[in-house]
Amino acid sequence: MEILKASGVTKSFGGLMAVNNVNFSMEEGEIIGLIGPNGAGKTTLINLISGAFPPTSGAIAFKGQTISGLAAHRVNTLGVARTFQVVRIFKRLTVLENVLVGMVDRRREGPWGLAFGSFFKRACAYNQDAAACATADSFLEIVGLTRYRDYKAENLPYALTKRLEIARALATNPKLLLLDEPSSGLNPREQNDQIRLIKEINAQGISILIIEHVMKVIMDISHRLIVLHYGEMIAQGEPAAVYSDPQVVEAYLGGDAHADH
Repeated sequence: MEILKASGVTKSFGGLMAVNNVNFSMEEGEIIGLIGPNGAGKTTLINLISGAFPPTSGAIAFKGQTISGLAAHRVNTLGVARTFQVVRIFKRLTVLENVLVGMVDRRREGPWGLAFGSFFKRACAYNQDAAACATADSFLEIVGLTRYRDYKAENLPYALTKRLEIARALATNPKLLLLDEPSSGLNPREQNDQIRLIKEINAQGISILIIEHVMKVIMDISHRLIVLHYGEMIAQGEPAAVYSDPQVVEAYLGGDAHADH
């Protein structure tokens, strides 16, 4: 069943065409890798899907419902969650509290209410619910952060902050997870850990659209690849076919990319 569809999606910022007439669909349970050189429009496309801003033209549908133009918290309530290229966590809250913040009901709490609850109240006290804490612990277990539950988030190693952000996204109970470079800045062992985690999340029935520059990661986990170049989609298909496409090699991978894989 189709979970996501982009139809003629275009976004311009003044004279800059960041995304230009992008069309693709995504089936439930898929992992699609979104690749392309810096400035290709990948994060802009994620921003459009997640509701960070509306497209200039075209439409985005999630499970058959048009979501383009909806506010980000509304899109999240429908079942779309995301992470960011630059990690955005509440550094002064504990690891557990960060996940509890993600569990706040966005249908009742607007953005300012969420901010107040996050920064001016302790999240456990805010929820006053042992069951909520147990649920948050279950998300920490998924990402391997159980032992760090009471650490201040600012004291986590960088690789673990990436996992915490994923746990907080999972706490919103998404059907579609948008990951923006979850392996950037990680060493090879940490990258392998991320591959295993992403596969485990997908095995739970969550569809994943992932931006990634680390080719080992994107080739190991993706069912299909979509390639953007100057905002336009120049290829899509199975990883092996896309990886060897001459247009993709010329535009993105480069002549020595195969040696790096």
